[in-house]
Amino acid sequence: MIGENLHQLTALDRVIHEPARLLLLCYLSLAEEADFLFLLHQTGLTRGNLSSHLTKLETAGYIEIHKGYIGKKPQTICRLSPTGQEALQTYRESLKEALEL
Repeated sequence: MIGENLHQLTALDRVIHEPARLLLLCYLSLAEEADFLFLLHQTGLTRGNLSSHLTKLETAGYIEIHKGYIGKKPQTICRLSPTGQEALQTYRESLKEALEL
């Protein structure tokens, strides 16, 4: 039956399913690490919005955030955690399976 797997869409990870967070995880899956400014420019989010989404991803254990300084300038570096890599892969597989027609 067409769309038989569509009910699986309701089981998708809601933390990842939000478009801005999905975009952030995809960028981080392509790079070993990315700084806040890179993510800010790539996503087009505001500083506050980006910060909020990064906090949610960090709270879920999907990313690691390291704050430090280069000289006197603050720097925030983000990395996809092993848990985040696994969650993103599971999300991709679930979405693909749910959308098979």
